[in-house]
Amino acid sequence: MEDNRRNRTNKVGRKPKKDPAIHRYSISLNDMENAQFLTLFEQSGMKVMAHFITACIFQKTVKTVKIDMDAVDFHTRLTNFYSQFRAVGVNYNQIVKILYRNFSEKKASAYLFKLEKQTAEMADLCRKVIELTQEFEKEHLQKHR
Repeated sequence: MEDNRRNRTNKVGRKPKKDPAIHRYSISLNDMENAQFLTLFEQSGMKVMAHFITACIFQKTVKTVKIDMDAVDFHTRLTNFYSQFRAVGVNYNQIVKILYRNFSEKKASAYLFKLEKQTAEMADLCRKVIELTQEFEKEHLQKHR
């Protein structure tokens, strides 16, 4: 009975790899080289440093991702501005409906004239924002592409 137990193999633990990596190499870097290496590793976006090293050695393509925080900040602020602009448009429609419902034709048209002036100023402001956006994209975002 004990011979029977000895001949059985336990099926516990991790399955052995078909082609295990058993060869190891060691390199030494000075402080400047190490800082450059770590920068390249962080830019690659890889999680495992060993995979990054083998990709560099065998000249596999290593992707690098550079995030321009100024561009991200610009995009965030522009998105917020756009949402505020849409809210103004919704409010504009509500104001026009309220004016015609609650005031006489003459008084409503006087208020609409004032609203029209403010709208023209806002349209000028929007044109300036669009020009600044295009200028920013030409100067800062097109360089990286």
